[in-house]
Amino acid sequence: MDTVTLEDARTVIAAAEAKAAEIGQPMNIAVADAGGNLVSHVRMDGAWIGSIDISINKAFTSRAFDVATKDLGDNSQPNQQFYGIHASNHGRIMIFAGGLPLRRNGQVVGSIGVSGGSGEQDQTVAEAGAAALK
Repeated sequence: MDTVTLEDARTVIAAAEAKAAEIGQPMNIAVADAGGNLVSHVRMDGAWIGSIDISINKAFTSRAFDVATKDLGDNSQPNQQFYGIHASNHGRIMIFAGGLPLRRNGQVVGSIGVSGGSGEQDQTVAEAGAAALK
């Protein structure tokens, strides 16, 4: 199974950090491997400490379900098919924007989780990081 390496994680994080700096919002950025395990995490200067765990869990969630956390969130509201999913996996499931699977050659090889701003900011920074994976 192909998986992100530490070098890959550093590339993804650097791109995400650059986008976070560009928008002026310090972030916590986590990259997980194909098994959903943390490879690397960065807490930018000034980023919320409460978002460390959230970023790591967004990365876990994206890999656990191979879905953007934003999309999972849309489907986990009351009367939707995944309502209550956030209580699964010992509470590690994040159901708001900022987590994305990382793909190489169409295969999920890891994930990124970003937390520290609005949902839109988190998503923008995660997308920038994901786009850097080669």
